[in-house]
Amino acid sequence: MAKDEIILAFESSCDETSVAVIKNGDKILSNIIATQINSHKRFGGVVPEVASRHHVEEITIIIDDALTEAGISYEDVDAVAVTYGPGLVGSLLIGVTAAKTIAYAHHLPLIPVNHMAGHIYAAAFVTKLQYPVLALMVSGGHTELVMLTGPAEFSIIGETRDDAAGEAYDKIGRVLGISYPAGKEIDRLAHLGKDTFGFPRAMDNSDDLDFSFSGLKSAFINTVHHADQLHQELSHEDLAASFQAAVVDVLVDKTMTALQEHPVKQLIVAGGVAANQGLREALGARLATEMPDVELIVPPLRLCGDNAAMVGAAAHILRGKNVFAGETLNAEPNLNFARA
Repeated sequence: MAKDEIILAFESSCDETSVAVIKNGDKILSNIIATQINSHKRFGGVVPEVASRHHVEEITIIIDDALTEAGISYEDVDAVAVTYGPGLVGSLLIGVTAAKTIAYAHHLPLIPVNHMAGHIYAAAFVTKLQYPVLALMVSGGHTELVMLTGPAEFSIIGETRDDAAGEAYDKIGRVLGISYPAGKEIDRLAHLGKDTFGFPRAMDNSDDLDFSFSGLKSAFINTVHHADQLHQELSHEDLAASFQAAVVDVLVDKTMTALQEHPVKQLIVAGGVAANQGLREALGARLATEMPDVELIVPPLRLCGDNAAMVGAAAHILRGKNVFAGETLNAEPNLNFARA
């Protein structure tokens, strides 16, 4: 009987410090996450230097917590994995340094993981993937359609040309006076309002699979500012519903077009915006009507945001392909998948 594979994984690309212990790529023995949301709320977004300091304060504590909760010691670990990009360079360096130190001290192989690959492979905790697979990657920093032609074989077939969807949520949240991160509250308000403003669906009818949310964000802000100048009070529920409808319409339309051009059996929705109920409902409804044979895979809410469990899942695939890093591994804040 084969020995279980145990991976100790690190994630620190933005404002979550996380360490997880993953068994055989699909079982979470522990997944400790130290969030910094309360520290960044007053600034309306993540402050890189503040994030880095928090990572330094938390990293050793949650390493111990992760090992304790999993009921293991370093002697049980087969490999160490870490997100090395993309992300905030200072934040990434904390995780990379910690992972390299442990790997060196305990003579363990080190596996470098792309943060976006981690988000996508969070789906491995839901079901077994059947390649090729299409992934809609939607987060605060990324909006991309990614094809997985095989294990850890990624190519971008569509991407945002300006703001990511999650970034747009946070920016219009500030206009509405919603504290960072704004996505969850806007989603809640959207379910209470109606799409009465008819905001633009940029690039919805274009010939490619790229996205653009900058125009939508500007239209939203201009609408609110114009009303303020006229001393008019607009419904926050209707504003949220109109904004979310515009975002979801474009995401769903582009994804359905991608499925027509790149037939697959499974669609993964990954990243922080995958937690958005409006997006989940709209995609599920379109698939059920138009492509009932395509399985929609959305990770549990706790695995949609940044976490180390997803890094461990991706590392399991990379270990099987003998992808390892040495002591020269460094943070790569602009790391990306190749464009198809």
